[in-house]
Parts: sequence; C-alpha cells; structure tokens
Amino acid sequence: MQDRSNNNNREHPENEMRLEFPSLPANVQFARMAVAIFASQLDFTVDQIEEIKVAISEAVSNAVIHGYQNAPGPVHINALLYLDRLQITVSDNGTGIDDVSWALQPAHTTDVNRMGLGLVFMQEYMDNLCLDSALGQGTRVSMTKMLAPRQEH
Repeated sequence: MQDRSNNNNREHPENEMRLEFPSLPANVQFARMAVAIFASQLDFTVDQIEEIKVAISEAVSNAVIHGYQNAPGPVHINALLYLDRLQITVSDNGTGIDDVSWALQPAHTTDVNRMGLGLVFMQEYMDNLCLDSALGQGTRVSMTKMLAPRQEH
C-alpha cells in the first residue's frame, strides 16, 4: 500500500462558492462580477482578474445562448480557491455539444450571428480548460487560473 499522506490529492480548498441562477442574459454580468470578487481573495493581478472575468462571461454566455438557446434553465457555477489557484466549473443542463473538438476550433459556432471565439478566449485566458458535453444532457466547462508569482521591483 502506498503512503499518500503528502499527496496533493488530499489538498482542501481555502474557500468555495456555489451559484445557481436562471439562464438570463442579464445574469452574465452578475456571474462575471461575483466570480471576480470571489477570486480577489487571492493575490491575482488586475490583468488576471480581467482574464477570469472574460472567461466567466464567455462560459455563462455559452450556456444562455447555445445551451438553452435563450430559453429558461439553470446555470451552475462552482468556484474553489486554493492557495495557488482558482478552479471554476460552469455547467448547464441544456442542449449539449455534439462535437467538442469542433467546438474548440476558432470561429466555429452554431449561431451565424456570433464570432465563435468564446471557447478560444477561455483557452487563452485560463491556464487549463476542460470541456465535457453530451447532446441533450448539457455542458460542463472546468477552468483553472494559477496565481502568478509577483514580480519584485
């Protein structure tokens, strides 16, 4: 039997936040600000907080626009703060994505009025992105933002 007493799997978050709200366009801004305020408990830079806000906006917008196709449905956010990172999961019970690898490509979208860059922005601004989805079962976007070391002046 292996000794796992020093294993990072036993690490517990310093804080946790859970939100559930209806898939209304007005709640995109709410989610963006709520997660930014929660993330500010760590020593993220202003630029990092802005990147987190963009990623959350894109994830929640995707749930509203694509997941529920502007129909009512719950959006869930779970955010965990560790000493060195923020982990966020945004999920919905909407239509789901048929081809996740296709959806992750720049400019691929199911809405011709959209640019198809939401997932690209999430990949660019977060340190890790995982997208799980199934048709008719919804989508789960998990993202991690690492706390960058502060530069000494």
